[in-house]
Amino acid sequence: MDRIRVGFIGCGGNASGHVGRVLAMGECDVVALCDVSGESIDRVRDRHKEDYPEILDVPVFTDYLEMLAAVEMDAVEISTPHTLHYEQIMASLDKDLHVLTEKPMVCTVDHAHEVIEKAEETGKVLMVSYQRHLGAQYRYVRNQIMAGELGEIQFVSALQDQKWYLGTMGLWRQKLSLSGGGQLNDSGSHLLDIMLWMTGLEVAEVQAYMENFESEVDINSALSLRFRNGALGSIAVVGNSPTGGMWEDITIWGSKAVVYIRQGELSYKTQHSNEIYKVENLPGSTSPDRNFFDAILGRDEVQVPPVCGLRVIELTEAAWASAESGRPVKVKRREGSRS
Repeated sequence: MDRIRVGFIGCGGNASGHVGRVLAMGECDVVALCDVSGESIDRVRDRHKEDYPEILDVPVFTDYLEMLAAVEMDAVEISTPHTLHYEQIMASLDKDLHVLTEKPMVCTVDHAHEVIEKAEETGKVLMVSYQRHLGAQYRYVRNQIMAGELGEIQFVSALQDQKWYLGTMGLWRQKLSLSGGGQLNDSGSHLLDIMLWMTGLEVAEVQAYMENFESEVDINSALSLRFRNGALGSIAVVGNSPTGGMWEDITIWGSKAVVYIRQGELSYKTQHSNEIYKVENLPGSTSPDRNFFDAILGRDEVQVPPVCGLRVIELTEAAWASAESGRPVKVKRREGSRS
């Protein structure tokens, strides 16, 4: 395969960034754009037409099934409301296409197993766009943990603070039928994923409390976790922050060292010293788009396999159940699953 032909399902603001990165690679051709909003498609083309005038000649569609039937392509990137991901992933895999989907991969555990099985049947790449897997600081922490440098992980604390409630009011993200859930299923999905991926821990049980305010979906979430290795954890997702922007803290306590990640900045403290030192100038960050196409071309392994999306929705679904029942819920895994 000399060049990869890629179509885009969803052309909102997030997708526009993906389109730009793909166009800049020079070995991919954007061959189709699909969105129910013509204005979104126009914004994508306007944003990129100066550097890549060929974008103006790309066929456009309002129905992704029509696009899949009409255009010859090798891969698709999906950036649509969350509950649409499942059917769009399945239809794309049925067309023998590689798929990069935005988070969350899907909104139920059953759907996660189905898309994983379909990808295995077709032999196509299915990848989730959790970009932090390609970020140098997060890869460094994962490598340190896997090498035993932190010792046994004993406690994890993660906080996300965002003006999400007011910022998404009236939009699809607060419509349960399209979002599948609130901030825990949206930007909070990144927080759950990177915590699980960096530590390699498996959640055994979650006790969750959630506040919706006047929304259909969860806004603030407090999760207490017990992991299978005996470690404990806490996750706070604050979607009703009075201030703009986003703040994130992640701390991982091991028996030998502690890692602090504050707004993406990494610090480290070992058992041999009380001094906290910063870890800087780490090489190797890239994008999910780059990894996706490198994996298709056989130049790299998929850095965000669909099992990561499964692990996130397993925890998310259990947290929703716990918040509804007021009781702890075990995070179960199906016997015999290949995932």
